[in-house]
Amino acid sequence: MTEERTFLFSSESVNEGHPDKLSDQVSDAVLDACLKEDPMSKVACETATKDNMVMVFGEISTAATLDYESIVREQVREIGFDSFVDDLGSVDSKGLSCDTCEVLVRINKQSPDIAGGVHVGKSDLDVGAGDQGIMFGYASDETESCMPLTHLLATKLGKQLTNVRKSGDPWWLRPDGKTQVTIEYKQHADGSVEPTKIHTVVISTQHAEPSNAKRTEEQSGKDNRGAYTGEEQIAPSMKEMNDLIHDHVVVKTLESITLKNTESALSIYDKETCNLHINPSGKFIIGGPQGDAGLTGRKIIIDTHGGWGAHGGGAFSGKDPTKVDRSAAYACRWMAKSVVKAGLCKRACVQLSYAIGVAKPLSLFVETYGSEKEGLTAQAITDIVKLNFDCRPGALARDLALREPKYNKTAAYCHFGREPFVQDGMRFFSWEEVVDLSKYTTMTAEGVASEMEANKTEVLGKWVD
Repeated sequence: MTEERTFLFSSESVNEGHPDKLSDQVSDAVLDACLKEDPMSKVACETATKDNMVMVFGEISTAATLDYESIVREQVREIGFDSFVDDLGSVDSKGLSCDTCEVLVRINKQSPDIAGGVHVGKSDLDVGAGDQGIMFGYASDETESCMPLTHLLATKLGKQLTNVRKSGDPWWLRPDGKTQVTIEYKQHADGSVEPTKIHTVVISTQHAEPSNAKRTEEQSGKDNRGAYTGEEQIAPSMKEMNDLIHDHVVVKTLESITLKNTESALSIYDKETCNLHINPSGKFIIGGPQGDAGLTGRKIIIDTHGGWGAHGGGAFSGKDPTKVDRSAAYACRWMAKSVVKAGLCKRACVQLSYAIGVAKPLSLFVETYGSEKEGLTAQAITDIVKLNFDCRPGALARDLALREPKYNKTAAYCHFGREPFVQDGMRFFSWEEVVDLSKYTTMTAEGVASEMEANKTEVLGKWVD
């Protein structure tokens, strides 16, 4: 039995225009360009940005021929940064220009020591982990997607800000932005948690000059929104901006999230009692790399579960699937979501660990917070995972189709909790497609132990004892 209590928990997120997220997206754009031509590329690409400069650096071994400058500029354009004025008092500067920014490239090949230990001379399934490390995944039954509501809401608020900006309504939004959400939870005796009230919402979003900016100038066609050619419009006042953000972003986002009771998240929101902070600094005109430096891998909690569960410390973007920081974290989420969706437990945190050059994970840990189904134990659920999953890097690349050029879409708005889909024959967010474990809902811990014993040889082929 778990102690019943009420508590507050907070998670944050950032938009694709945040300089750290911009860096993640550039790194994954480079990775995708490599994998498109050479699926066996070995990539460790970092990006840094400040003012009107973007630098890519790292180690890449690939048969692909890359135009790094074009990749960088197209990604910056897609995000929406199309103007830079070297003046922090400027109302015209968005913080970076896709056309005039300096692009620096400092990339060499993968170390032969690493290559020799990890993949040279090995079969696909025997490829070793690209480094040592620990990885975690988390899932909770509190939402339809098995993501914690604090993080799902913070992430979707940021995505909605981008959606309305790119649609042109409201047009005066700019690419950079941050969100944060605090939710009141009830922890039940069975170990599950239930969101009961949206306590606080914080949104800070970059915007054009209030009451003065012209739409024809703000949406000039330099970025991928296209040029506005209609009747001239003037940006509203700051207060009007904030009211529109509430209606177009906060309310619409809450309506889009389904809780486990099948109601929308709007059902636990009350504008009158919620602590709303929209642009609490007063204004946010200068943003992007002009307002703050950016670096790949500096938003790892935002990329995962918003502080719930645990995090091993490894970043994702710019890394090919042999880098278990990325592929094994995807596997941990895949396993955690699968056991929760099957109803084997209501919450799960899964950990893996690896050694460089070694294919089998060194350890597997499954925490169920006391929320496991009656008749099962945390050990039984651990055994179920071992029976149904293979977390050797080569097996993960095969089962989750990780050598496809599909990573740029993961680089903003969280790698988890996204709707999986197929496009151009590629499986996007494949780790969100659960493995059907429903047969175990009618089994006891003893039954699982018997199945484990009967399949011991197969299990030891992919896991350590």
